[in-house]
Parts: sequence; C-alpha cells; structure tokens
Amino acid sequence: MPRPRPRLLSAASRGELAASLAALRHALDLPETYPADAQAEAERAAADVPTDPGEADLADLREIEFLTIDPAGSTDLDQALHLERTATGAILHYAIADVPAFVEPGGTLDAETRRRGQTLYAPDGRIPLHPPVVSEGAASLLPGVDRRAYVWRFELDEGARPVETTLTRAVVRSRAQWSYVDAQRATDAGTAPPSLLAMAWFGAQRAGREHERGGASLNIPEARIEPDGDGYRLELDHGVALEEWNAHVSLLTGMAAADIMLRGRVGILRTMPPADPDDVADFRAQTIALGLPWQDGVAYGDYLRGLDRSPAARAVKEYAAGLFRGAGYVAFDGEVPDETIQAAIGAPYAHTTAPLRRLVDRWVLVICEALANGREVPEWARASLSDVPALMARSSQLAAQLDAGALDRVEAAVLHGREGEVFEAAVLAQRGDGARVQLTDPPVSAKVKGLDAAAGATVLLRLVSASISDGTVTFAGV
Repeated sequence: MPRPRPRLLSAASRGELAASLAALRHALDLPETYPADAQAEAERAAADVPTDPGEADLADLREIEFLTIDPAGSTDLDQALHLERTATGAILHYAIADVPAFVEPGGTLDAETRRRGQTLYAPDGRIPLHPPVVSEGAASLLPGVDRRAYVWRFELDEGARPVETTLTRAVVRSRAQWSYVDAQRATDAGTAPPSLLAMAWFGAQRAGREHERGGASLNIPEARIEPDGDGYRLELDHGVALEEWNAHVSLLTGMAAADIMLRGRVGILRTMPPADPDDVADFRAQTIALGLPWQDGVAYGDYLRGLDRSPAARAVKEYAAGLFRGAGYVAFDGEVPDETIQAAIGAPYAHTTAPLRRLVDRWVLVICEALANGREVPEWARASLSDVPALMARSSQLAAQLDAGALDRVEAAVLHGREGEVFEAAVLAQRGDGARVQLTDPPVSAKVKGLDAAAGATVLLRLVSASISDGTVTFAGV
C-alpha cells in the first residue's frame, strides 16, 4: 500500500519553526559565515593546488573506474571506491579526498577548521567544516573531473581479509556518482557496474569477519528530517543493504589505519571501552523480559543482526545502545596507549575516511601515508596531535546538541495543530518517572511522564501540547 502523504506544515508553523531553528543556532553560537581571510585562503588553494599528476608529483590512477555512493543530493564527496573480484578474492581501491593539499598548516583556514571540528547538519542548512569552494568543489571527488586523493589499495582473500595494504597519494577520476537508493536498485536488478555488484560479496564476508572479532553493528532506524515544499517531514529510515556493505569498506580502512599507526607508534585512535559486565547482564535480562531472549552461546553481534523490525526488537536495540558508551579519541606518540580497542568494532580503529567533514581524519591520513611509505611524519601533524581529541570532543558535543534540538523542534512542528488527537506508539524503555516512546506515524520519539507500560508494548497516547519554540511535546495516556 502507498504510504499516506505527510501533513504539510501551515504557513504559521513554518514561520515559527524557521525562527525556532534560527534561535537554536544562536543559542549554540554557531557560525553564520566563513571568515573572510579563511575563505580567501580556501579560494586560492582551490585555484592553485595542482591536479596534474606530473606537476603535483602524484601517482596517476585515473584509469581506475572509481565511483561514489552517498545519500541523494550529496556534493561533499569524501570517498570513491573500485572493487574487482579476482580468482583468489578481490582488489579494493578506496580513494579519500586529499584535504591536506588544500589546508596550509598554521594558516587561517587551518585555524578555522580546528575551531569548527566537523561539518554540522541542521534542517535549515549545514555549517561546513571547510568552505564549499573546497568541500563541494576542488577537493570533492565529483564525477568526470581529476581530483587528488589518498588511495588505499587492499588485496583481499576469499574471506575479504586484507593480505596486502598500500596507501598512495594520487590523482583519480570518478566515473559516476550514485545515491544509495539508485545503487541498490541497480544492484538488485543486476544492471549495476561490477564494483557495485561485488559489494554484496564484500559485505557478507566482512560481516563474517565482524562476527569473528566479536564486533556488533547496531543499526537503529532513525527519524530523518526531509525537506517537503516550504517545510519538513519526518521519515523513519531503515536504509538499504548497500549502506551496510559500504560501511564495511570504511571500517576496513579505519582498522588498517589504526594498525599502521600502532606499528609506527604515533597517531590517534577512535576508542570505546568494553561494556560493563553488570550492564551486559542487565541487557540480557531485558531481552528475556521483551520476549526476545539473547541465548547463551550466541555472540552479541549475531544476536543484534538477527533482530527484526518489531516494536520489541526496537526496544531491545534501545537498551543495546546503552552498552555503546564512552567513545573518544586517544592520541599517542612513542608510547602506545593501554586501551586501543573500539569495543563495538572489536578491533583498533581510526577515523580516516571523511576528511571533508571531520577534522581528525586529516591528521590520520597524513600520518598513515608517511608511515606506510617509510617517511617521517610531518612535524605539524606530530606537534598538534595532542590537541585533536579535545577539538573533536567539543565539536561532537555541539553536533549532538544541534541534532537533538533540531529534531525536537521539527517533531513539535509536525505535531503542532493536532492537539487532542490520539496516536499509537511503541514503548522503547522505562525512563525514571515515565517511559520513552516512539509514535508509529509520524515517527516522533518522546518521554511520557507517568506512563507505566512495559518496553515493547503498544500504547495509545493523546497529544496534549506541541511547542515549536522550544521543541517540547506532551502526551498523556488514553
């Protein structure tokens, strides 16, 4: 059956939402424009940084038929891939945008990116880490144009295990820009290019390696804010299989980067401590209470991968998210840190595949390329390495505040004017003096005070109020 068309926001609600989102940006002290001196530096770099392999002294890998896979409408393209099956496994080339070529260490653009930390996303527009002339232009791996890139080459065995890994600074040319939905459709129809057709094999094999490591992918569907005319709508996005397969490409690369830096004894890792045994025991008890018991002998990741899309399964994943806590960045130079594992992945790991959108990746790329090719790590990267964890922690906190605040306001706007209506909701978890729930339609999450219902249960709730100005909604049990 076709999905019901979401209700459009009234003109008054659209205006109030725009004002509320603007007030949120002001409260978080988000930058409105890029500083003129940093913008000018970016424009000079975009015009002057060479992409001719001979002039730039880079490898010429333009014959490789790279392609990109991103959400529809993306213009800041960090990664391009080429995957070719062989008699013994596959060859994976993974090109990452050469952002360091466009950012002079110690310059005004460098200083501004350190202040920002990462690209921030909001319904009324993103706040980019780099000026668009770089992030959506000269450094973005757009199709049909020559671009500088750090190219990872993985020789993979039949289990998609890396047998040999190299990292080369090169010039590449992407052949096509795919959205996830279009790429999945072409893959299912068998009409996709060979790189996409090979991704199903790669994804299945890497999921098997994740099982062996004891890793776990927690794929919780999220309410996404989508433009709708002059307003927005909420959609619960479960994604497509290709997104998970593509995520394994990034995970493989991040683990390779961590391995290079640990062997070189300098770098920065993305870490997460293992779950507390008491928390694990509590989680196991919750799965029993929800009627989806985590059986002894079944690996944690395998259990999560086997869950369906039922309300009870959604509640289980809500509890599971509580085990994935304490992620952070650890920089080191000389002494390898005691804790190197990212527990959800089950291996040492580093962020290295999104330098257009995340500050830390610039350091990881530069360090890994030097170590992988037997050269000294650039002094600027080594000298500033210890500053990066705090910069990323600050920007990650800001991103979380913006995400939560914007979603709250859009949810309130979608519900505004429907006070008194009754909605069906699934109970996700008990929270203090009430319960956290998610409406079936629209997919709004809320805390309902005084609601005493078991996680996984379906309840009926009456909307009492929806305030766009501060993003608060109030429900009462029916």
